Amino acid sequence: MLPEPGASPTDPASSPPAIAGPGLPAGWAVALVFFTSAAILVLEIVAGRLLAPIIGESLETYTAVIGTVLAGIAAGNAIGGVMADRSRPERLLGPVLILGGVTSWLAPLIAGVFSEPVTPSPVVIVLLTALTFLAPATVLATVTPLVAALLIDDVGRAGRVVGKLSAVGTAGALLGTFGTGFILVVHFPTRRIVVGVGLLLVLGGIATIVGLARAAGTSPMEGRNAPAALAGIAVVGFGSWWAPDPCTLETPYVCVDLQADPEPPNGIAVVLDGVRNSYVVPDDPTHLEFRYLRLFRDVTTAHVGPPDAPTEAAADGVDVLHIGGAGFSFPRSVRAAWGDAAAQTVLEVDDQLVDVARDRLGLETDEQLEVLTGDARLTIRELATDRYDVVVGDAFSGYTVPWQLTTRQYVAEIDRVLAPDGVIALNLIDGGPLDFVRAELATLAETFDHVAIIVPADSDVLGGPSRNQVVLASHRPLPAITVDPADGVVLDEAATAELIGDAQILDDDFAPVDQLRTG
Repeated sequence: MLPEPGASPTDPASSPPAIAGPGLPAGWAVALVFFTSAAILVLEIVAGRLLAPIIGESLETYTAVIGTVLAGIAAGNAIGGVMADRSRPERLLGPVLILGGVTSWLAPLIAGVFSEPVTPSPVVIVLLTALTFLAPATVLATVTPLVAALLIDDVGRAGRVVGKLSAVGTAGALLGTFGTGFILVVHFPTRRIVVGVGLLLVLGGIATIVGLARAAGTSPMEGRNAPAALAGIAVVGFGSWWAPDPCTLETPYVCVDLQADPEPPNGIAVVLDGVRNSYVVPDDPTHLEFRYLRLFRDVTTAHVGPPDAPTEAAADGVDVLHIGGAGFSFPRSVRAAWGDAAAQTVLEVDDQLVDVARDRLGLETDEQLEVLTGDARLTIRELATDRYDVVVGDAFSGYTVPWQLTTRQYVAEIDRVLAPDGVIALNLIDGGPLDFVRAELATLAETFDHVAIIVPADSDVLGGPSRNQVVLASHRPLPAITVDPADGVVLDEAATAELIGDAQILDDDFAPVDQLRTG
């Protein structure tokens, strides 16, 4: 705190008061600003992870989270200012902290109500985010104006007090941001983080109430409602701790739920962020449950031929690059078919998901099946030029392809590692007018001379529900692909060009994938 002009640094008139209101040390009051600001940012960071199994993880989700928390901070600051003027602020801080903890505990309970994912839309995403996180953000944001009212005992010091509290609050927010993103989510499940933050807030509120009561020479348990309030707080806390958790395992990237199928073929469904992402039969790697994976197999077979009659492109074996691993269904299928004649590289962002595949899903990695962990946009740079006969793309976060894996700059990297006569097959999810698929096809067509699409067999191409669409690209004419009529219909290149129309090309500077995709 700066001294008054002309005053010495030790001048009592230039120093902050030791007590911020009756019985509340100024240092404790300032620490509450630091702690509650940190708590708000912890909740903001984990909000997207808590909601991902319900509404997916996308730019729209994090936009809603940031907007909701900012709205809560604005409302809390305004409400806290009014409360500070109408009541004794020091008596409000303890109850506010407890209420902030309780409303934080309610977030997992509210999220647990939704046992199934909902169809995401901007309105739904914002409403669900506000329902879970607006209340704790608002309550916790009232602390700063309450503390400011306690510390400002001289209008001549108001600027310095407000500036100090702003700096302390920002420091707490930075700690909450970095500590959560780099430490907490790596070591603790999302729900445990939320419950832990709520517990610290409740304990901080109780400590504040007890401290003020002791300073006043009274009992903190005075009044008939105190025992009932504590019992209610305990009930919410225990309920939050035991709230249904959809995750068998939570990694820093996704909520993983492994669901055993007791019926033949005795497989395991891999559900990521509420979406059935893979289906693996550990004892039968040839089994491909999903239609788009069978289409990947059809495209690969058409290009490189069967193992006993390879085409010229695969005379010396086949090199396959997989962008996205998840349950590793297709890499295991290629290995089962081609054996040591297949050299495969898998780019998977989540190393913990790779461990799950090794431990639970029968994945075996070696020199012939290599897994590189990290964002594929970065790890693809480590790969050799002109190497891969087939590149298959199956990288999803919920229903959405990560936008950085859709742009012309990334397509250029795929082109670099693809053999001159290689073929690309990408799995995309879209429906309705297929704006996202059309944009991705246009982006591929900028680099490759031949592009096509395999649409669901029961689809009228445009106007249907959101489904898996497999898009193809190559510098050479695409091979004749034999497809099970139940799995899809191959649109020829002329029909694909008509579908593309005037679709925009996706670029690192402009790739609104979430907004283009339907459903």
